[in-house]
Parts: sequence; C-alpha cells; structure tokens
Amino acid sequence: MAELRTEEEQVQALKQWWKENGKSLLLAIAVSLALVAGWQGWQKQRAATAEGASITYQNMMDAVAGALGPQQDEAKLATAQHLANQLVTEFDGTAYSYFAGLVLARLAVDQGELDQAAERLDWVIAQTPAEPVRIQAVIGKARILVAQDQADEALTLLSSQTTELFAAERHELLGDIHLQLGDKPAALAAYESALALAPGVILEMKIHDLTGEGS
Repeated sequence: MAELRTEEEQVQALKQWWKENGKSLLLAIAVSLALVAGWQGWQKQRAATAEGASITYQNMMDAVAGALGPQQDEAKLATAQHLANQLVTEFDGTAYSYFAGLVLARLAVDQGELDQAAERLDWVIAQTPAEPVRIQAVIGKARILVAQDQADEALTLLSSQTTELFAAERHELLGDIHLQLGDKPAALAAYESALALAPGVILEMKIHDLTGEGS
C-alpha cells in the first residue's frame, strides 16, 4: 500500500478509519455501559438520571445514523451535535458523556474540523473513562496528529500506551507513523507485530511494500 503523501489523502484515510471503527467503539461503550449499569444497581437514587441519559443517548445515535455519509442530513447532523453536547454537559462523569465526546469528535472529523475533533478527544482522555474508551480516544487522537503531519507527536502519544487493548490496531498505526517519519525498519517491525496479533490482507500488503516479498 503506497505511503500517503498529501494532506487530503491523510484526512480521507482518517475519515475512513472512523467509518470502519464503529464496531470497536461500540465494544468500548458496551463495556463502559455495563460497568455503569452495575454501579447504578446500588445507586437507585440515580435511576431517573440514568434513564434520561439513556433516552438522550439513543436519540443521539438515531440522529448520528443520518448525519454521516454521502446522504448527510444537515438537520440530523445538528440534532446529533445538540444531543451529544447535552450528554456531555448534563451527564458529565458517565459513560454516556464519554461516548458523546467520541461522537462529537467523529462528527468533527467528517466535517474536516480536525482541531475541534482533537479537542474533543483530549477531553475524553482527561476524564479518565474506562480503559476501552480511553484507548480508542488515544488512537483517534494519534490518527488526527498523523493527518496533520505531526507524526512525532503521534508517536510520543501512542508509544506511551502499555495496555493490551486494541494492540493490533495500535501496532499498525505505529507502523504508519514510523513510515511517515521515514523509519522503514521500525515500520516493518510494527506491522509484523500487528500481523501476529491480527492477520489481515492490508497488513500483508504493507509488509510486502516494505520487503518486496510475500509474507
């Protein structure tokens, strides 16, 4: 796979990652919401608040479904942004607010507002959410830095992560970062680590491009 050379290509790759990353994001949120549900089992006085957050969250997701992609509905986009901001401000400290922050970042990326998306992800990270949510925010932030030609900063951010969550995804991104920095041996090592964890055609193509031979 050819190395990305232009800012436009990098931004398009970032948007594609966000588009394809829905399953892992949903997994992260499912874990977090399960933790919240358990905690709320003995916090019955918060039941009404939890119900309100759940309804707002579902309405937000319904709006998001129509706010993205080529058939983007501007009204649904505005609704999704409004409800996400409502979750962030009115249900601060809950998994719902953290996911809303990820959604706002996703919407900002789709609009080409990378600085705004980075700020949203910084906020999520600062809230110290459950680890699956935090690491997804970190990966998203690193990808934005790559798209903004800030590979050194992306490398520093991603290299500081020691969790095993989403390890294959992190190693592949590290490979992309090293490649952007011109360090092909480090890129190859990162891609091979990712391939060992999660075999895939795209990784094999990246390794082939660096070695000139099949994996």
